[in-house]
Amino acid sequence: MKRTSQLSTLALFTALLLFVTSLHAQAPKPTQTNVPYGKHERQVLDFYQAKSEKPAPLLFFIHGGGWMGGDKTNPDFLAKCLESGISVVSINYRLIPDAIAEKVDPPVKACLDDSAHALQFVRSKASEWHLDKERICGCGGSAGGFNTLWLAFHPDIADAKSADPIARESTRLRCAMTFVPQTSLDPKQMKDWIPNNDYGHHAFALPSMKDFLDKREALMPWIQEFSPYALATSDAPPVYLFYDSVPALGQPFKDPPHSANFGVGLAEKLRSVGIDYELNYTGAKEVKHPDIFSFILEKLK
Repeated sequence: MKRTSQLSTLALFTALLLFVTSLHAQAPKPTQTNVPYGKHERQVLDFYQAKSEKPAPLLFFIHGGGWMGGDKTNPDFLAKCLESGISVVSINYRLIPDAIAEKVDPPVKACLDDSAHALQFVRSKASEWHLDKERICGCGGSAGGFNTLWLAFHPDIADAKSADPIARESTRLRCAMTFVPQTSLDPKQMKDWIPNNDYGHHAFALPSMKDFLDKREALMPWIQEFSPYALATSDAPPVYLFYDSVPALGQPFKDPPHSANFGVGLAEKLRSVGIDYELNYTGAKEVKHPDIFSFILEKLK
């Protein structure tokens, strides 16, 4: 009986391994892999080129992982984008430990700066990679969604007078598609939205949320510079916010960094300044694009 059980377990494991292997085998392969856009080993990206007679629109994907981990492999919507004539770029970027090692202060600045520089680099490749640099959708989940919203709301970083042609490229997006993103780095605001939130202090290399709250006033210039909530103005592109939970603003949440309260809190600001947005969460009604990918298609195609 024990022998039969072992054989059954082995068969199940083998079948699962074959299934996972087949999924990886079917995943589209990058046209170019680990293209460097900077000198650090994390400053690389993968490019997937769609078949298109005209310059193709682009999905610019930023992975999540709390700025502490994650990788550019297998970006969301990859197959759908390529089938729809949309090219894809997926980036790696310096993480908080990398930034601390390089003495970047505050560390999260490296994560955001890399996202902007990678976007400028990609735009500089528009002719070579057959891209329409005016039709770029930013996309990311969790911390990658934060970076995406930061790009969407931040004033254009392009420096028209720079001797570096890459630095002259725009950092603005046509639209932004985000999954469970954090939308603020203001510790008080996060606590007001989600009382049990203990996320964000690591962005400033602080040991605890208490330290973050204690140093809030001194950090406020950086908080304003980094927080999508603070940066949102009427000239921002359309954004889509997706959360797989039910919001309850001001109430604790079992997974605070991914609470739909982040979306509800930001939505109030987007509504007040007149930004076109959609907020989709568990139980949400009258969502214009319940099929999330249809939002990307409408904005890019």
